[in-house]
Amino acid sequence: MPLSEHEQRLLEQMEQQLLSDDPRFASTMRGPRRQGGGKRSVVVGVGVAVAGLAALVATVILIPAEHRGWVYGIGGLAFLVMLGGILYAVSGAGGGGESGPVGVVGADGRTAPRPQAGHQRPGRPRRQGTFMQRLEQRWDRRRDDRWG
Repeated sequence: MPLSEHEQRLLEQMEQQLLSDDPRFASTMRGPRRQGGGKRSVVVGVGVAVAGLAALVATVILIPAEHRGWVYGIGGLAFLVMLGGILYAVSGAGGGGESGPVGVVGADGRTAPRPQAGHQRPGRPRRQGTFMQRLEQRWDRRRDDRWG
């Protein structure tokens, strides 16, 4: 079941809060910052895999049966080329850019560019308490407002 817009905004805000509170932990949890499977890497990877498959088929067809040692060696090498091409295509190596949110949704619903890590926004006071304490305070405020 997909998240509603409100839930998506809350999730993005929580991610931004975690990033500002503990950028080291957040970057560890996010993993490598790259896009998976850029168009160029997919095309190159598939091309290499097709070339490996063609080499494998050509090896089996063109090398006579009495030279089976060569068939196994070249066939194994062709298989490794195919495997490498497929891994390159799905790994996103060569996909440029940085993944993750590109902006932040404000309380009024407007979007703004994502702040750089380590930079405080001007005019904003320093937050008090840990991330979990602020999260619990928010939860209490919402519960009090709803059933209050």
